[in-house]
Amino acid sequence: MKGKIKVHVADDHMILIEGIIAMLNTDKDIEVVGYSLTGKKVVEWFKANEADILVLDINMPELDGIEVLKKFNKKEKHQKIIMLSSYDDAKLVKELTTYGADGFISKTSAGEHILKAIKSVYNGDPYFSDDIKEGLFNLALGYNVVEGSRPDFDVISSLTEREIEVLKLIVKEYSTQEMADRLFLSVNTVETYRKNLLKKLNVKNAVGLAMFAVKNKII
Repeated sequence: MKGKIKVHVADDHMILIEGIIAMLNTDKDIEVVGYSLTGKKVVEWFKANEADILVLDINMPELDGIEVLKKFNKKEKHQKIIMLSSYDDAKLVKELTTYGADGFISKTSAGEHILKAIKSVYNGDPYFSDDIKEGLFNLALGYNVVEGSRPDFDVISSLTEREIEVLKLIVKEYSTQEMADRLFLSVNTVETYRKNLLKKLNVKNAVGLAMFAVKNKII
């Protein structure tokens, strides 16, 4: 590899951007060259800048990921793009590849696949996370495929009203002290709620909590 792979990250939740950037920064061959919080900002950024890979969320304000792809195609800009989605809908993935997407990762498996996806796409090979590949395989064989994963209703129903409140504040990047002040709780109580959320949702950190909340439309 001649130089570092330059990656731009686009998502409408800052906590997810920070989580993805933290993962990318663990690889010496990758350099993050900025981020965007809206689809419009993505288009504007690429008018004046360049990146080897764009990691793009489908659900973006102002312009969604599909519209961004269409704009790149219209301008004949051959940008390598890895799509992120809260849902693993095989039919949507197939549509996105026709618009020029080079890879597709569901947010629930981003931590496992993002580094491999970037290097694969950079080297000219398409990349799909395992859950996406299974859906595409079934679609190609003519089998019935699900319209994308559904919210984890059983897990959501196990959360108390207070836990959901804490989860929303975590996603909004409130500190433990700020949450305690806002909810009129002690810091220790807030930490207990945080630990319970990590255990119930089977995730390891705030990024995992945020991904669950986004996937299940809690925020």
